[in-house]
Amino acid sequence: MFGCLVAGRLVQTDAQQVAGDKFVFNLPDYENVNHVVVFMLGTVPFPAGMGGAVYFSFPDPVGGQVWQLLGFITNDKPSAIFKISQLKPGEGGEHPFGMMTVPQLASVAQVGVSIEPLEQLVQQTPVSGATVCAVDSFMQSQMTPNPSEMFIPASSILKWYENFQRRMAQNPNFWKT
Repeated sequence: MFGCLVAGRLVQTDAQQVAGDKFVFNLPDYENVNHVVVFMLGTVPFPAGMGGAVYFSFPDPVGGQVWQLLGFITNDKPSAIFKISQLKPGEGGEHPFGMMTVPQLASVAQVGVSIEPLEQLVQQTPVSGATVCAVDSFMQSQMTPNPSEMFIPASSILKWYENFQRRMAQNPNFWKT
């Protein structure tokens, strides 16, 4: 039902179901991870009125895992990017994983997804520093106009490509003349 992605790594779709409505991904070598993407695979939607709260837990060799709320995903917002590089171990609050023991290795952090009612999800406050990165704002900030550069609309390039394909279909050697 869920996937987890870290840049430079293979997509993880092997979430362990630790309870009927709770899933956990292991995140090895978490010290070198800045962002994590959690998404729905598109094979099974959430039941009506439900969504998935996304949590993060640092390895805790002493015991007593602390889960930090990162945010949530829903059928209408099936993926989200979370910044985990600024999170600190030990910070966190109440979480639906309760006192359940989730197997954890000393060098492996975990990302958990808990299926919860939507009205409950929108009232929760993510831990500070786990700001959800908005791709739209990132893209817009990268598109600051530069007066010394010329931008070509994508529609112009698409029209040129369609004309090129049409002419190639009519005469494969047209470009040689």
